[in-house]
Amino acid sequence: MLQETYRQHAEGIPEPDEGRQSVRTGRMRGGMFRLEMPGWIKQKLRKSRVSSIQSIVIWSFSIMIVVAITTVAVLLHEKFSASTERSAFLAARQTVDQVSYNLEDYISGMAGFYRAIEVNMLKNGEWDGQQVDKQLDTLMGSRDDIVSITLFDSGGKLLKNRPAAALRPSANATGQGWFQAAVRVPDHLSFSLPHIQNLYKGSYQWVVSMSKRITVVRDGRPQEVILLVDMNFKQIDELCSRISLGHRGYAYIIDEGAGNIVYHPQQQLIYMGLKSENVEQALVASSDYVEDMNGNKRLITVKSVANIGWKIIGVSYMDDILTSREEVNRYLVRVVAGVLVLVVLVSMLLAMSIVRPIKRMERTMRAVERGNFDVELPVEGPLEVERLSRRFNLMIHKIRQLMKQIVQEQESKRKHELEALQAQINPHFLYNTLNSVVRMAAMSRGEEVVTMITSLSKLFRISLSKGQNVISARDELEHAHHYLVIQQMRFGRKFRFSITATEEAEACMTPKIVLQPLIENAIEHGLEYSVEEGTIDISADVVDGMLVFRIEDNGAGMDSVKAALLLHGASVPDAGREPSATGKGSGVAVRNIHDRIRLYYGAPYGLEFKSELEEGTVVWVRMPAIKEVDDHE
Repeated sequence: MLQETYRQHAEGIPEPDEGRQSVRTGRMRGGMFRLEMPGWIKQKLRKSRVSSIQSIVIWSFSIMIVVAITTVAVLLHEKFSASTERSAFLAARQTVDQVSYNLEDYISGMAGFYRAIEVNMLKNGEWDGQQVDKQLDTLMGSRDDIVSITLFDSGGKLLKNRPAAALRPSANATGQGWFQAAVRVPDHLSFSLPHIQNLYKGSYQWVVSMSKRITVVRDGRPQEVILLVDMNFKQIDELCSRISLGHRGYAYIIDEGAGNIVYHPQQQLIYMGLKSENVEQALVASSDYVEDMNGNKRLITVKSVANIGWKIIGVSYMDDILTSREEVNRYLVRVVAGVLVLVVLVSMLLAMSIVRPIKRMERTMRAVERGNFDVELPVEGPLEVERLSRRFNLMIHKIRQLMKQIVQEQESKRKHELEALQAQINPHFLYNTLNSVVRMAAMSRGEEVVTMITSLSKLFRISLSKGQNVISARDELEHAHHYLVIQQMRFGRKFRFSITATEEAEACMTPKIVLQPLIENAIEHGLEYSVEEGTIDISADVVDGMLVFRIEDNGAGMDSVKAALLLHGASVPDAGREPSATGKGSGVAVRNIHDRIRLYYGAPYGLEFKSELEEGTVVWVRMPAIKEVDDHE
């Protein structure tokens, strides 16, 4: 009945008590698909229904969202274009303003540097001497963009220069533009256009000259001199070339006085006549404007540089900074495509949310098929799904009850097996011990009999242990000690023994009588027929959280095959002789100990043997290091 109920839930067949409508529906489904049509057709139709539902959801959302996005995109197209144009104009203005600010800051710094030279070189009309040379060298060393510092009299005669260099014979200082500008406007710092420095031999650097006519008093008489400072034009070129005005935009500098081009990134093309600029319109312009140059619309941004008479002209190509209609259309298509993909994903998620409860039920049933009965379906979703979930949970609950009952029966069986193993060990030990006592009594060895009986009584006291099957390792070692005393007397002190244990190991708990059968085997199968004195060493320690007993003897030993068979309950004869009728060498006691430990603590624990013929045997007994007995014990 339980299997039939599970089959009905797994196949989706309604149970008889679900109502007339459910029975009719189930009968109809059974007639159409299970009785009349092959299974592969049924599967195809089921998949077709699912895809049909998904298609309705996906296409509905897709069409609605695409229409909405397209409408909004068309309405915002013009506004987007205008906003882009304003942003481009603002970005160009900010870029040119920044260049102007950087250039003004640089020129202001150079003017300050010029004043420092003027003060140090022309102080009190004294420009000779090593002190002045040292000061000028220090000033030049502070900046790497200064090419030279030169002082001329009003007639163009060289008075001093740093670095010290000879003038060209053809050099005509008075014919230079910077000289004439300084003479024309006294006490005014003039900046020249960029030019090649041709005053000194071997010097052909592109410079901008700062010059000024200054009246000084030398030897009590006034004297007019021209102070010239040449700075490298590379710095100004770097300030202007770093800007970005679209993919093809650039900036150039013109002189507001004469309209000459001070700087242009394509200076060589300008000189060769391959490129031109509308300098006249830029000179008179006071604000930004758009011009048409050779069929290309360009945004011109102008900004004057204070205190130098230069004007920065920013050129931005309109097709770089404005989004074209084709780009907008492509962007719109990408947006619609992206939204469509998103809508498809959302639709799929929505479809999945609809069928998720049924799929969850299917996964739960598969888990039950794999043996996991700890699952439970949440009772939620549509009414039909809730009904199925309740009935499924009821079925799983009944299965768990049956499994719990089986587990209890297995636990009871396990305890009975443990008691049977214990009962099997105790008579075996008692028979061997009493047999030894009887033989000694027959030999009239009274004192040894008393000692043996005393040890035997203590053995039984520890064995009884008030009915406990688990005792401390200290008591177990004491039990082994008394047994060894008895056996040592029985065999005429044919062997000697030692017992050592750590305090931590003595405090641990162990099933009782796990050492005595192993010691008995070591004596009777290893040392009994040895011609030399035997030794038995017993130790107890805690290693990696485990209580480990170690029993080692130097008896006859055995090969590895026989040692492995001991833990499988097979017959293992003593070395060199046949197995006895009493069961000696059968390995039953060893197997019982191994089974007891594994029944108590699990598979990772038990016995381990290492033995070699004529070398002896070592036995390890491993179990968890537990300080007190578990509740179930």
